[in-house]
Amino acid sequence: MFHFSRPTKIFITVMTLGIAGIFGFRILSPNSIPQEFIDARIQGAIISQNIVNLSNQSADDLDKISKLETQGDLTGATNAALEAIERSKGIRTQAVELSNQVSKMTASLSDISSFEARQAALEAISNRLALISRLINYSDYLNQLLVALETKFSGKSGKKEIEKLLSQINAEVTAVNNFDRQATQDMNRFDAIVNGR
Repeated sequence: MFHFSRPTKIFITVMTLGIAGIFGFRILSPNSIPQEFIDARIQGAIISQNIVNLSNQSADDLDKISKLETQGDLTGATNAALEAIERSKGIRTQAVELSNQVSKMTASLSDISSFEARQAALEAISNRLALISRLINYSDYLNQLLVALETKFSGKSGKKEIEKLLSQINAEVTAVNNFDRQATQDMNRFDAIVNGR
């Protein structure tokens, strides 16, 4: 039989209780959420806000370009288009960053013990992935539009191409907003499940 000193027995007892407490908490708290999921969700929300800000900036850029063109300032409109092209690259970069956070959320899904909460999170993730895909399309169309506007201001034709690109951009914006709304609803449902509401 093993004989342990009193300090060793206390240490073993404390360790055993600590380990049992961790497992007990996991069992008694079935809706516990892994920290990786929480962190990725927070980062994803910050990035989503950055994307909204960049999208708003793009809309402002297009308004500015349109006003300069209307005023006959084609040099100013061209320069504004060139500046907007550089800024529009940030949307794609943020989409990639959002994709990284969604991947982290996906990787920690299996650690969410509640099936209903896991399912709601999975649906939110699916909608975020669809949103990212449409956001990349939006970024591409926006860049093509800005280049087409720059070309137009240099005296070359491109009116039909511009109209087509504006239509495609509007379709992507609608899709992005729909997927974002659905993902938000899914995460609200996730929160309600986790918080027992």
